[in-house]
Amino acid sequence: MNDNGAPSAQADTESARGTGWAVAAVLSGAVCLSVSAVVVKLAGIDAATTAVLRCAIAIVPLIPLALWEGRRKTRLTARGIAWSIAAGVALGIDYSAWTASIFLVGAGVSTVLINIQVIVLPLLAFLIDRERPRRRFLVAVPLMLVGVGLVSGLGGSGGETIGGPGPGGIRIDGVLLGLLAGLGYGTYLFLNRRATGTGARLALQPLTWATGAAALTSAGIAQFSGGLQFSGISPRSWGLLIVLALVGQVAAWLFIHHGSARLSASVTASLLLLQPVLALAAAAIVLGERYGRDQLLGAALVVGAVAVVTGAVPRRRPRRRPHRP
Repeated sequence: MNDNGAPSAQADTESARGTGWAVAAVLSGAVCLSVSAVVVKLAGIDAATTAVLRCAIAIVPLIPLALWEGRRKTRLTARGIAWSIAAGVALGIDYSAWTASIFLVGAGVSTVLINIQVIVLPLLAFLIDRERPRRRFLVAVPLMLVGVGLVSGLGGSGGETIGGPGPGGIRIDGVLLGLLAGLGYGTYLFLNRRATGTGARLALQPLTWATGAAALTSAGIAQFSGGLQFSGISPRSWGLLIVLALVGQVAAWLFIHHGSARLSASVTASLLLLQPVLALAAAAIVLGERYGRDQLLGAALVVGAVAVVTGAVPRRRPRRRPHRP
């Protein structure tokens, strides 16, 4: 504080620096998540088994890390555990639906569809926590929705490598599964904020409980979709599953947990919208998935909307006319 009681410049600088690190953390998590769909497609294992194994493998390194965090800081409260388990159930629904959609509409499009979380997360935060979204977010929402719709192929120019009934060769069942995954995704992000908000900025313990709950939820859902198939998994596929668990589960969510604690729900949701754009690029380079002009335009709209929400595009302030005596 200075002599007039106003915040010092140093405090403002430290706050801005903290926000910058939070934004960088969420973006790092988005990068890790963006490669997940490509790894799932390369592994070539059925959707239900993939959803379970990515969580089961991730539990192995997470348990000792969570115990270390509990000794170093403090143990997660019973309330925090309850919120983490609830978040894990939503995450299990997300993984089960999303993994199935990858094989129906492609790695890139499925990753775009789950990002209806950009509406789900701020809406839940507003309805339950009374957290009002920023004006920038409200302005950018129409751009986000149009962009997601175009990228999903609903504009009529789907990717040439993705076949099936529906506009632009996009399978409607895959689109619906992707949207269901997005509902689970946004719910997980919201409940995760509740879990991490109950402790001293804990991240490893909530993630461990949520990952365990997601594994059990995915295993339960698998009983209604043909069961789990553990036999016949090649060493190459096991290696890809380990990469998926460590990068797309452990690293991704640790980054997002740390960053979202310092950011509003609308900013976090908007930053994560860069994930599908990166996934489209990765799927095109690695898997050879091709996209139409509408989908590329949609990706550009998503990037532009994120830039507006995060302040990368500054608002134009009206010029003050010089005072004339």
